[in-house]
Amino acid sequence: MAPAPAKETILIVDDEASIRRILEARLSMIGYQVVTASDGVEALEVFHRSEPDLVVLDVMMPRIDGYGVCQELRKESDVPIVMLTALGDVADRITGLELGADDYLIKPFSPKELEARIRCVLRRVEKDQAAGIPNSGVIQVGDLRIDTNKRQVFRNDERIRLTGMEFSLLELLVSRSGEPFSRGEILKEVWGYTPERHVDTRVVDVHISRLRSKLEDDPANPELILTARGTGYLFQRIVEAIVSEGT
Repeated sequence: MAPAPAKETILIVDDEASIRRILEARLSMIGYQVVTASDGVEALEVFHRSEPDLVVLDVMMPRIDGYGVCQELRKESDVPIVMLTALGDVADRITGLELGADDYLIKPFSPKELEARIRCVLRRVEKDQAAGIPNSGVIQVGDLRIDTNKRQVFRNDERIRLTGMEFSLLELLVSRSGEPFSRGEILKEVWGYTPERHVDTRVVDVHISRLRSKLEDDPANPELILTARGTGYLFQRIVEAIVSEGT
């Protein structure tokens, strides 16, 4: 049997040695390269040394907590981040998302569930076009340019930094511009949550808020990403021409 191709590198950051050992063993078994850190300071050192493809980040840690690490990483990197939290308050969990995390799991969690989250987040940030996006490469909306091949967004000639999940969310909304998506549809298409799995839909709301803060002239009165009352969200109907790449 041919050996499985090497997969992405995952950084596990948790102050509990037993969790690090279990996750390192399980993720290594399914082909990932795994590096670990036991606190926030070490996490930043290991991150710069190993340049991982995804970070699994505990919130409650010594020296620098997970929120601080997430904040520092987002200053320089769009690496996918899945946060682990034992905090019961929804507001505490949402804080991680507002700081730039892509997803979260509540402790105690199933390692299989974490593996599924990792697979989904990595799949969504790959440079593949989403179904429904025109095969043109570049979509122009006013002064906003969305390059679906390079997964980049520009206002005039200035690049707007989006995380992989933020771009996937934007890409989904643009794929059916003018038509609303429910929060459940968005969770299924972008995060891979199945309908029967109960999940806090505020994951979507926070990501929409982050997108608006980066793309809208006035995020409090959005003109691009609109709220569909009683449903979810939609991107304004695109009436400008879709530009082929290289034109």
